[in-house]
Amino acid sequence: MTTKADFNAEEWATVAEAPLLAAMRVSAAQRGGTLRESMAVAKAYAQARQHQGESELLDALVASPPGLDAGAVRKGGGDIAAVASKRLGDAAGVLAGKASAEEREAYAQFVLTLAEAAASANREGSFLGIGGRKVSEAEQAALDEIRALLDTAA
Repeated sequence: MTTKADFNAEEWATVAEAPLLAAMRVSAAQRGGTLRESMAVAKAYAQARQHQGESELLDALVASPPGLDAGAVRKGGGDIAAVASKRLGDAAGVLAGKASAEEREAYAQFVLTLAEAAASANREGSFLGIGGRKVSEAEQAALDEIRALLDTAA
């Protein structure tokens, strides 16, 4: 089993930040609902903590609130989509050399769970919560990009 101790600080930061960046990528795809989306992502982290013991890697990821290097987003020109894609690719590369196939699959599922939580948190195009779509086209496109990136990395 892969643990946090198997990574150096830079590798761990990459692996730990990528899920949050994926959720931010989805949130940034469509204006509005950012507070709800942030709360949904926090709730998804809390729910993941309830499943501790299934994966030491995921246990370590959800043990404490994720940190995010704001400088990485600024260095990426403020383009959260590009930064998230790069970080997810980098995380997949780190995990490919250290984690088992099952752990990589669990990590990918965790990333998708967070991204889907962000996408589903706010009805897009609704008025006072009535009508609208659960996931906007832009959010679905972001989810599809994340899914494709994770599938390619696997």
